[in-house]
Amino acid sequence: MRPLLAAFGLILLWEGFVRLSGVPPFLLPAPLRVAEVLWLRWHILWGHALTTGAEILLGLLLGTLLGVAVALALALWRGGRRWLLPLLVASQAIPVFAIAPLLTLWLGFGLASKIAMATIIIFFPVATAFYDGLRRTEPGWLDLAATMGASRFAVLWRIRVPAALPGLASGLRVAAAVAPIGAVVGEWVGASAGLGYVMLQANGRSQTDMMFAALAVLAAMAMALWFATDRLLRALLPWQPDALRDDDIPKALPGGTA
Repeated sequence: MRPLLAAFGLILLWEGFVRLSGVPPFLLPAPLRVAEVLWLRWHILWGHALTTGAEILLGLLLGTLLGVAVALALALWRGGRRWLLPLLVASQAIPVFAIAPLLTLWLGFGLASKIAMATIIIFFPVATAFYDGLRRTEPGWLDLAATMGASRFAVLWRIRVPAALPGLASGLRVAAAVAPIGAVVGEWVGASAGLGYVMLQANGRSQTDMMFAALAVLAAMAMALWFATDRLLRALLPWQPDALRDDDIPKALPGGTA
Protein backbone atom coordinates (compact mmCIF):
# COMPACT_ATOMS: atom_id res chain seq x y z
CA MET A 1 0.00 0.00 0.00
CA ARG A 2 2.93 2.37 0.49
CA PRO A 3 3.54 3.00 -3.25
CA LEU A 4 -0.18 3.63 -3.73
CA LEU A 5 -0.29 6.07 -0.84
CA ALA A 6 2.80 7.86 -2.15
CA ALA A 7 1.25 8.12 -5.62
CA PHE A 8 -2.01 9.39 -4.13
CA GLY A 9 -0.12 12.04 -2.18
CA LEU A 10 1.70 13.23 -5.31
CA ILE A 11 -1.61 13.44 -7.18
CA LEU A 12 -3.08 15.57 -4.39
CA LEU A 13 -0.08 17.90 -4.54
CA TRP A 14 -0.47 18.08 -8.32
CA GLU A 15 -4.17 18.92 -8.04
CA GLY A 16 -3.50 21.55 -5.38
CA PHE A 17 -0.75 23.19 -7.41
CA VAL A 18 -2.96 23.44 -10.49
CA ARG A 19 -5.84 24.95 -8.54
CA LEU A 20 -3.75 27.44 -6.57
CA SER A 21 -1.42 28.55 -9.35
CA GLY A 22 -4.05 28.86 -12.06
CA VAL A 23 -1.74 27.36 -14.69
CA PRO A 24 -3.49 27.01 -18.08
CA PRO A 25 -4.78 23.49 -18.85
CA PHE A 26 -2.83 23.30 -22.10
CA LEU A 27 0.39 23.61 -20.06
CA LEU A 28 -0.51 21.38 -17.11
CA PRO A 29 -3.92 19.72 -16.90
CA ALA A 30 -5.37 18.76 -13.55
CA PRO A 31 -5.32 15.08 -12.51
CA LEU A 32 -9.12 14.98 -12.63
CA ARG A 33 -9.04 16.08 -16.27
CA VAL A 34 -6.47 13.40 -17.08
CA ALA A 35 -8.63 10.80 -15.34
CA GLU A 36 -11.61 11.97 -17.36
CA VAL A 37 -9.68 11.52 -20.60
CA LEU A 38 -8.63 8.04 -19.46
CA TRP A 39 -12.27 7.15 -18.85
CA LEU A 40 -13.69 8.64 -22.04
CA ARG A 41 -10.96 7.46 -24.44
CA TRP A 42 -9.93 4.20 -22.83
CA HIS A 43 -10.81 2.22 -25.95
CA ILE A 44 -8.38 4.31 -28.04
CA LEU A 45 -5.62 4.13 -25.45
CA TRP A 46 -6.15 0.41 -24.94
CA GLY A 47 -5.62 -0.38 -28.60
CA HIS A 48 -2.43 1.64 -28.79
CA ALA A 49 -1.24 0.20 -25.46
CA LEU A 50 -1.49 -3.31 -26.90
CA THR A 51 0.79 -2.29 -29.77
CA THR A 52 3.35 -0.72 -27.46
CA GLY A 53 3.13 -3.67 -25.08
CA ALA A 54 3.86 -6.12 -27.88
CA GLU A 55 6.88 -4.07 -28.93
CA ILE A 56 8.17 -3.97 -25.35
CA LEU A 57 7.74 -7.69 -24.67
CA LEU A 58 9.27 -8.80 -27.97
CA GLY A 59 12.14 -6.36 -27.53
CA LEU A 60 12.70 -7.62 -23.98
CA LEU A 61 12.75 -11.23 -25.17
CA LEU A 62 15.13 -10.61 -28.08
CA GLY A 63 17.32 -8.26 -26.04
CA THR A 64 17.64 -10.87 -23.29
CA LEU A 65 18.56 -13.62 -25.73
CA LEU A 66 21.11 -11.39 -27.47
CA GLY A 67 22.59 -10.22 -24.16
CA VAL A 68 22.96 -13.76 -22.84
CA ALA A 69 24.55 -14.90 -26.11
CA VAL A 70 27.05 -12.02 -26.07
CA ALA A 71 27.98 -12.67 -22.42
CA LEU A 72 28.54 -16.37 -23.09
CA ALA A 73 30.63 -15.55 -26.16
CA LEU A 74 32.80 -13.22 -24.08
CA ALA A 75 33.23 -15.89 -21.42
CA LEU A 76 34.08 -18.70 -23.85
CA TRP A 77 36.11 -16.88 -26.50
CA ARG A 78 39.15 -15.37 -24.85
CA GLY A 79 40.60 -13.88 -28.01
CA GLY A 80 37.26 -12.40 -28.99
CA ARG A 81 36.99 -10.29 -25.86
CA ARG A 82 39.47 -7.80 -27.31
CA TRP A 83 37.20 -7.39 -30.33
CA LEU A 84 33.73 -7.73 -28.80
CA LEU A 85 34.11 -5.59 -25.68
CA PRO A 86 34.96 -2.36 -27.59
CA LEU A 87 32.04 -3.02 -29.94
CA LEU A 88 29.76 -3.64 -26.97
CA VAL A 89 30.68 -0.28 -25.43
CA ALA A 90 30.51 1.53 -28.78
CA SER A 91 26.98 0.25 -29.36
CA GLN A 92 25.86 2.25 -26.33
CA ALA A 93 27.99 5.33 -27.04
CA ILE A 94 25.75 6.21 -29.99
CA PRO A 95 22.52 7.92 -28.81
CA VAL A 96 19.38 5.92 -29.53
CA PHE A 97 17.77 8.98 -31.10
CA ALA A 98 20.53 8.99 -33.72
CA ILE A 99 19.91 5.45 -34.94
CA ALA A 100 16.11 5.46 -34.64
CA PRO A 101 15.59 7.16 -38.05
CA LEU A 102 17.95 4.65 -39.66
CA LEU A 103 16.09 1.70 -38.18
CA THR A 104 12.81 3.16 -39.36
CA LEU A 105 14.28 3.64 -42.84
CA TRP A 106 15.64 0.09 -42.99
CA LEU A 107 12.83 -1.80 -41.24
CA GLY A 108 9.82 0.37 -42.02
CA PHE A 109 7.14 1.98 -39.87
CA GLY A 110 5.81 -1.30 -38.45
CA LEU A 111 6.71 -3.27 -35.34
CA ALA A 112 10.13 -4.38 -36.60
CA SER A 113 11.90 -1.04 -36.15
CA LYS A 114 10.46 -0.53 -32.65
CA ILE A 115 11.39 -4.05 -31.58
CA ALA A 116 14.91 -3.53 -32.92
CA MET A 117 15.21 -0.27 -30.99
CA ALA A 118 14.05 -1.91 -27.76
CA THR A 119 16.43 -4.82 -28.35
CA ILE A 120 19.41 -2.51 -28.76
CA ILE A 121 18.63 -0.73 -25.48
CA ILE A 122 17.88 -3.89 -23.51
CA PHE A 123 20.73 -6.21 -24.50
CA PHE A 124 23.51 -4.05 -23.01
CA PRO A 125 22.49 -4.23 -19.31
CA VAL A 126 21.74 -7.94 -19.69
CA ALA A 127 25.08 -8.67 -21.37
CA THR A 128 27.19 -6.62 -18.95
CA ALA A 129 25.48 -7.92 -15.80
CA PHE A 130 25.64 -11.55 -16.92
CA TYR A 131 29.24 -11.29 -18.11
CA ASP A 132 30.27 -9.64 -14.84
CA GLY A 133 28.68 -12.54 -12.96
CA LEU A 134 30.43 -15.11 -15.17
CA ARG A 135 33.88 -13.66 -14.54
CA ARG A 136 33.39 -13.21 -10.78
CA THR A 137 32.83 -16.85 -9.87
CA GLU A 138 34.09 -17.98 -6.47
CA PRO A 139 37.77 -18.99 -6.99
CA GLY A 140 37.45 -21.92 -4.61
CA TRP A 141 34.77 -23.51 -6.79
CA LEU A 142 36.99 -23.18 -9.86
CA ASP A 143 39.97 -24.70 -8.04
CA LEU A 144 37.84 -27.64 -6.93
CA ALA A 145 36.59 -28.17 -10.49
CA ALA A 146 40.15 -28.08 -11.83
CA THR A 147 41.21 -30.62 -9.18
CA MET A 148 38.42 -32.94 -10.26
CA GLY A 149 39.46 -32.60 -13.92
CA ALA A 150 36.32 -30.79 -15.16
CA SER A 151 36.41 -29.53 -18.72
CA ARG A 152 36.12 -25.86 -19.55
CA PHE A 153 32.63 -26.38 -20.93
CA ALA A 154 31.54 -28.24 -17.77
CA VAL A 155 32.94 -25.48 -15.58
CA LEU A 156 30.97 -22.91 -17.56
CA TRP A 157 27.60 -24.65 -17.46
CA ARG A 158 27.80 -26.27 -14.02
CA ILE A 159 29.62 -23.58 -12.03
CA ARG A 160 29.94 -20.23 -13.76
CA VAL A 161 26.42 -19.96 -15.21
CA PRO A 162 24.57 -20.94 -11.98
CA ALA A 163 26.80 -18.58 -9.99
CA ALA A 164 26.12 -15.76 -12.46
CA LEU A 165 22.33 -16.10 -12.40
CA PRO A 166 21.87 -13.45 -9.65
CA GLY A 167 23.85 -11.02 -11.81
CA LEU A 168 21.70 -11.90 -14.80
CA ALA A 169 18.62 -11.27 -12.67
CA SER A 170 19.90 -7.77 -11.84
CA GLY A 171 20.44 -7.08 -15.53
CA LEU A 172 16.94 -8.28 -16.35
CA ARG A 173 15.44 -5.95 -13.75
CA VAL A 174 17.27 -3.01 -15.31
CA ALA A 175 16.19 -4.17 -18.78
CA ALA A 176 12.55 -4.35 -17.69
CA ALA A 177 12.77 -0.76 -16.44
CA VAL A 178 14.29 0.64 -19.66
CA ALA A 179 12.38 -1.57 -22.11
CA PRO A 180 9.63 1.03 -22.81
CA ILE A 181 12.22 3.62 -23.86
CA GLY A 182 13.17 1.91 -27.10
CA ALA A 183 9.60 1.26 -28.17
CA VAL A 184 8.44 4.83 -27.46
CA VAL A 185 11.48 6.42 -29.14
CA GLY A 186 10.82 4.33 -32.23
CA GLU A 187 7.18 5.39 -32.26
CA TRP A 188 8.17 9.04 -32.00
CA VAL A 189 10.38 8.75 -35.06
CA GLY A 190 7.79 7.07 -37.23
CA ALA A 191 4.74 4.95 -36.48
CA SER A 192 1.04 4.62 -37.11
CA ALA A 193 0.11 3.10 -33.73
CA GLY A 194 1.33 2.95 -30.16
CA LEU A 195 1.33 5.17 -27.09
CA GLY A 196 4.30 7.15 -28.40
CA TYR A 197 2.33 7.84 -31.58
CA VAL A 198 -0.63 8.99 -29.46
CA MET A 199 1.57 11.38 -27.47
CA LEU A 200 3.14 12.76 -30.63
CA GLN A 201 -0.25 13.39 -32.24
CA ALA A 202 -1.66 14.91 -29.05
CA ASN A 203 1.33 17.22 -28.77
CA GLY A 204 0.74 18.48 -32.30
CA ARG A 205 -2.86 19.30 -31.39
CA SER A 206 -1.98 20.80 -27.98
CA GLN A 207 -4.02 18.09 -26.26
CA THR A 208 -1.90 17.98 -23.13
CA ASP A 209 -4.48 16.00 -21.19
CA MET A 210 -4.31 13.21 -23.78
CA MET A 211 -0.53 13.24 -23.57
CA PHE A 212 -0.66 12.81 -19.80
CA ALA A 213 -3.25 10.04 -20.16
CA ALA A 214 -1.03 8.11 -22.58
CA LEU A 215 1.94 8.72 -20.31
CA ALA A 216 -0.01 7.38 -17.32
CA VAL A 217 -0.85 4.19 -19.23
CA LEU A 218 2.78 3.80 -20.27
CA ALA A 219 3.99 4.29 -16.69
CA ALA A 220 1.49 1.71 -15.43
CA MET A 221 2.69 -0.77 -18.05
CA ALA A 222 6.34 -0.17 -17.15
CA MET A 223 5.68 -0.64 -13.43
CA ALA A 224 3.65 -3.80 -14.03
CA LEU A 225 6.44 -5.22 -16.21
CA TRP A 226 9.10 -4.47 -13.61
CA PHE A 227 7.16 -5.97 -10.71
CA ALA A 228 6.23 -9.04 -12.77
CA THR A 229 9.88 -9.53 -13.75
CA ASP A 230 11.00 -9.09 -10.16
CA ARG A 231 8.46 -11.61 -8.84
CA LEU A 232 9.35 -14.12 -11.54
CA LEU A 233 13.07 -13.83 -10.82
CA ARG A 234 12.47 -14.24 -7.08
CA ALA A 235 10.54 -17.43 -7.79
CA LEU A 236 13.22 -18.79 -10.15
CA LEU A 237 16.10 -17.93 -7.78
CA PRO A 238 14.84 -18.96 -4.33
CA TRP A 239 18.41 -19.52 -3.08
CA GLN A 240 19.18 -15.80 -3.51
CA PRO A 241 17.13 -14.09 -0.76
CA ASP A 242 17.21 -10.38 -0.02
CA ALA A 243 20.03 -9.57 2.35
CA LEU A 244 18.76 -6.04 3.06
CA ARG A 245 15.38 -5.67 4.73
CA ASP A 246 13.78 -2.97 6.80
CA ASP A 247 13.98 -5.11 9.93
CA ASP A 248 17.68 -5.86 9.28
CA ILE A 249 18.76 -2.20 9.43
CA PRO A 250 20.58 -1.67 12.74
CA LYS A 251 18.96 0.77 15.08
CA ALA A 252 20.93 3.72 16.42
CA LEU A 253 22.07 3.27 20.01
CA PRO A 254 21.85 6.05 22.62
CA GLY A 255 25.58 6.70 22.31
CA GLY A 256 25.22 7.55 18.61
CA THR A 257 26.60 4.26 17.27
CA ALA A 258 24.73 1.61 15.34
